[in-house]
Amino acid sequence: MCDLLWSDPDDRCGWGISPRGAGYTFGQDIATQFNHTNGLTLISRAHQLVMEGYNWCQDKNVVTVFSAPNYCYRCGNMAAILEIGENMDQNFLQFDPAPRQVEPDTTRKTPDYFL
Repeated sequence: MCDLLWSDPDDRCGWGISPRGAGYTFGQDIATQFNHTNGLTLISRAHQLVMEGYNWCQDKNVVTVFSAPNYCYRCGNMAAILEIGENMDQNFLQFDPAPRQVEPDTTRKTPDYFL
């Protein structure tokens, strides 16, 4: 399961060691072979931050869709959703992060029970 969730596309051919420390990297040759063997035209994946919410790679054999805007409240990325129509046409909906609500003021006074 780890290999399935954490493996990432790479510009280099074949399989490689992932810099994440889990899963592998796979080249365009691997994605093309996988799609051909399984009668697919696209690998749609997630679990990797992309700034525009989605990113095509490997000659459009693979697309990464990331749907967490402003990941961890610090990355400034957009989110996206991939819609696939009845005729296999693809449309991406992109979202900016919602404005962050002001957090309530917290007291810096040490509670009495710590004294």
